[in-house]
Amino acid sequence: MVKRLGALLLLLAIGGIFTSLLVGYVPDTELNDTARYYAYHTAADIGSANIVTAIVITYRGLDTLGEVTVLFLAAAILGLVLARGRRQAQARRALTPVGELLTTGSRVLVPLIMLLGVYVFINGHLTPGGGFQGGAVIASGVLLLLLAGPRKPFAHSLIAAVESLAGVFYVVIGLMGLVLAGGFLDSRVLPLGVLGALFSAGTIPIIYTLIGLKVGAEFSVMLSDLAETEELG
Repeated sequence: MVKRLGALLLLLAIGGIFTSLLVGYVPDTELNDTARYYAYHTAADIGSANIVTAIVITYRGLDTLGEVTVLFLAAAILGLVLARGRRQAQARRALTPVGELLTTGSRVLVPLIMLLGVYVFINGHLTPGGGFQGGAVIASGVLLLLLAGPRKPFAHSLIAAVESLAGVFYVVIGLMGLVLAGGFLDSRVLPLGVLGALFSAGTIPIIYTLIGLKVGAEFSVMLSDLAETEELG
């Protein structure tokens, strides 16, 4: 009874906080100095048609590196925890046979899903999307493969190599920005090109490709670990 009352009071307190924020919310009538600079100068400075991409990859490049690092730590911790569970339960249980529809569908859809993921992170400087979104799309294709072939071996070593190399090259390009341009992950290491063209925005397409590969590899490893643990459960 006491626990329920405490939980109810906590929910009421949180609800009161959000209600006060909602009631007292007044939208800004004009952009602040930082937002105004982003809105009017990003395209000329960075050469990216997608202003959000330019901010995430260049102005807030260190934050993006931190986000990728957090995702890597989450994948590593999940792998360590599930590895202990796999050692304690070595016997594989019988799985329900995979239907023909799922098997055939995966053969048709997985290449298209992978192509879509690559398109999303390569064109992240031109259209909404980017490395995180493209990596998640690629991981969804891996999930479909795991569902269609739960007994098939998963290339952990290859995925780990892709993840590690993508992270290393990401940092290397960032350091090149310090040496050859104006700061860490400064995209002007390469020519900015023509605004709106595929080969434009300096190193941003390369950086987003590395982020997409790294995020896709990390999500894929987590999905594979969960699938293997489910077989032993």
